[in-house]
Amino acid sequence: MKLKMNKIWKMLVVVLVITTTACGQQRGGQNGPPQGGGQGGPPALRTAKEIKTMVSDLSEDLLLSDEQEEQVLELYTEHFEEVEDKTSAGRPDRDEMEVLKTSLENDIKALLTNDQKKLYTTYLKNNSSKKRERK
Repeated sequence: MKLKMNKIWKMLVVVLVITTTACGQQRGGQNGPPQGGGQGGPPALRTAKEIKTMVSDLSEDLLLSDEQEEQVLELYTEHFEEVEDKTSAGRPDRDEMEVLKTSLENDIKALLTNDQKKLYTTYLKNNSSKKRERK
């Protein structure tokens, strides 16, 4: 009888360890879907409010005119709509996404003065280094 109880306790411990390990491997928040931006997927898409805030911050850094800010906001909005289209069907090709990003940057540079282009290049470098620090 004592031998059977020891086996049962050992089995319970093994099941507990396996269950704990399996639950710890799940992606996502508690009781929710997987979170964007993890190692397994693309970052979460920006909302219209986040895009507006991002462009407003960029406008302050680059000293954009009101007209330039509107044009940049339109470019960013179109860009994120394209990104959403590409990601809605599943994980997009990395090269394709890089082309979209480069295209956006070139379109924005086309709107800027030479001084603003220099500031934008600095902005992009600082922004990419912040992303690397978060990882």
